Parts: sequence; C-alpha cells; structure tokens
Amino acid sequence: MAKQMQKTSMFIERTPGEYENGDIQKNLDDDGRSKRTGTWVTASAHIITAVIGSGVLSLAWAIAQLGWVAGPAVLMAFSFITYFTSTLLADCYRAPDPVHGKRNYTYMDVVRAYLGGRKVQLCGLAQYANLVGITVGYTITASISMVAVKRSNCFHKHGHQVKCQTSNYPFMAIFAAIQLVLSQIPNFDKLSWLSIVAAVMSFAYSSIGLGLSIAKVAGGGHVRTTLTGVTVGVDDTIKSSPPENKSMKRATSVGVSTTTLFYVLCGVFGYAAFGNDAPGNFLTGFGFYEPFWLIDFANVCIAIHLIGAYQVFAQPLFGFVEGWCSRNWSDNKFITGEREVDIPFYGIYYVNFFRLVWRTSYVIVTAVVAMIFPFFNDFLGLIGAGSFWPLTVYFPIEMHIAQTKIPRYSFRWIWLKILSWVCLVVSLVAAAGSVQGLIQSLKTYKPFQTQE
Repeated sequence: MAKQMQKTSMFIERTPGEYENGDIQKNLDDDGRSKRTGTWVTASAHIITAVIGSGVLSLAWAIAQLGWVAGPAVLMAFSFITYFTSTLLADCYRAPDPVHGKRNYTYMDVVRAYLGGRKVQLCGLAQYANLVGITVGYTITASISMVAVKRSNCFHKHGHQVKCQTSNYPFMAIFAAIQLVLSQIPNFDKLSWLSIVAAVMSFAYSSIGLGLSIAKVAGGGHVRTTLTGVTVGVDDTIKSSPPENKSMKRATSVGVSTTTLFYVLCGVFGYAAFGNDAPGNFLTGFGFYEPFWLIDFANVCIAIHLIGAYQVFAQPLFGFVEGWCSRNWSDNKFITGEREVDIPFYGIYYVNFFRLVWRTSYVIVTAVVAMIFPFFNDFLGLIGAGSFWPLTVYFPIEMHIAQTKIPRYSFRWIWLKILSWVCLVVSLVAAAGSVQGLIQSLKTYKPFQTQE
C-alpha cells in the first residue's frame, strides 16, 4: 500500500525508514513531498498567466470612465499595492521564520499558522469562491473570443452592417472538452509548460490590441477624451534553494511590473484611440474590424491563454478537495488507490478514479453554469470585489503584523491599517457597482440568446 501511495499526487507523511533508500530520498524534499522544481521563471509565468487576462483589453473602457487623471493613477496605485502585499505574503510561506520555518502548503495553512480561528474559514470561503467563479467566467470569456473569430470572418465577407448571429454554446462545449483532458494532469507543478504557453499568448493578444490602438491614434481622427472621464447620467511548487520567499519576491516583481506595463499601455493607448466611446473589449467588441486575420489571431490567442489560465485557478481547488478527502477517507481505495495505464507516446499514467470523477464533474458543472447564466461575469465581478480585500490586502497585512510583531499603534502599524481600510472601502464601492450591473443584466436577460 505504501508503494502505491507514493505514486499518487496526494501527500502522505512518510516514516523515517523510507528515507533510508537513497533513490527515494533524492527525489524528495525535506518534508517528504516530491522534490519541487519550480523557479522564479515558472512562478512569473504563473503570475502573468493569472493576472494578464483578456480584461486588459477592457482597460480603455475603464480609463474612459475615470479620465486621463484618475484612470492611470488608480491603475498604478493598485499595482503597487498588489506588489507590496504580495511580498508580505511571500515572507509568510514558512512560519515563524521566513527562510527556515515550517512550510505552509496553501493560503489557508498560512492563515492558520499566523492568525488561526475563524479567519481560516473566512480565507477558505473567499479563496475558493473566487476560484470557482473565475473558472466559470473563463468558460464564458473563452467562448466569446471563439465566437468573435467566426463573426469577424462573417463581417469581412458580408459587411459590417450584418448581424452575424452566432451561438456561444458549441464553443463553451469545446472549451470544456479541452479542460476535461488538461484537468487530469495530477498536480500544478506539471503545468509549468502550459502557463508559459498561456503567458506568451497573453503577450501576443495584448501586443496586437496595443498595436492596433497605436495605429488608430497615428491615423488621425478626433475622439472625445476628458480629464475626469465619461459623464455619468491567486502554490506550493517553488524549490527551496534559493529560499522560496526570495524566489517569489523576484517572480512577483517580474510578474507585476510586466502586467502593469501592459495594463498602462493598453489602457492609455486604447483610450486615446476610442475616447469616451471605448468598447468593453476592443477585440471581441469589434472596436476593430480590419485586418480581420489579425483580429482572428488575437482572439485565438485569448482562447489559448484562457485554457491555461483555467488550470492555474482550478488546480488549487482540485488539490484542496482531493487532499481533504484523502485525509478523511485514507482507507478508501476509490479515493486513494491508483492504477497503471500505458498510454501510447506518453508512457505509464497513474489513474486515480476519484480524481477522474471529481475533476470531470467539476468541469462539466462549470460549463453548464456558464451556459445557463451567460451574464455570470457580473457575478464574477462581485466575487472579485468581495475577495480582493481579504485575500490581497487584509490577510497579508495582518500576517505581516503577526510575523514581525509590530507594536500596536506604532507608525508602521497605523499606516498598514489605513491601507487596509482604504482598500476595503474601494472593494465595497466596486461590489456596489457589480450589484448594479447584475441587476441590469437580470432585467435584460433572455435565455439561450445568441451573440449579435
């Protein structure tokens, strides 16, 4: 049984006797888990894949709402806040010492080690609700990009005045079918290649959107812009040398600086190109019609990127459920047992039937929810607003205070608390806006509609 369990991706504490075998010890870290191979490069790819989403193409619209002054300023401010709090979180991977302390494998483990109590449950609720919401949202967004390719060809052939109605549902099914296969990859560390591909795709479509915006600005034509805006009527895969917190800080610096650069460029040039009439997404919303082949390529890049991004957000959820079940039903062979399957051109693949059923069911359910509620992105906005403050700001700051034992009411303690409260207010305002958008979507919702 012990040999069989060593093959599985689920973690099993090993006895000291098992370390006597040099071959086994060579492939294990000091905590008995499979040797981690992640570096700051792969971590940067994961960050870029998770952060640079197709939402970067909506930043022109976002800046249009705030104007030339507040738009870029808010973007830069929250990029800095995200970087700052991420570095605090990186130091909490080990406890109590950031270099030699005990590893915390998940975000909930980190919160448990430093804060404990009900805050652990709050963290889990915010984190996993966010992960579920994002995977549903990505299913919708990927299908929109796939549909945009078909509609782009239709517009090119028949003219821009044609409606070119197309259903999203077949493309949601295609996206789900791809995820059914990728979701069977046992653990997150094996997905580094997918994140790198997805990161390249995100650079590609962001660059295309940026280039088209610059070309539109250079081509002349007046669009209305204003200073004040429109008038209103995301694991544990990093190897331990160098220390994990240093690798993650470097990855955070690369990831956040890269995404911020693309965010600012796409937002500013997109707003300069379209002005206050900037579309919600100038690739899928047809801010551009030509060259149609380039628009098609960009939308294919978006779809490929979201295929990888789905896994970046789904794998932690898969691991959480599988780990919890293996701890509670360790003697259940359906949950913990594995069988060898010889796959041509691949080799031996170890099939765990619980993993197969659970992950397949999850992908199917998220696809069905996406089909039933195509306005789910409004829910996603609400979930994102609700999870930003606790996961990105509150917990990193509170854990940093606990780790470094900052005296209460000291200068550093006060400004950290002020930062946390300001971000809470911003999150509440964003949540209120999401609720308003959700109400409007419900009023205009027509089931089984096609895109026009």
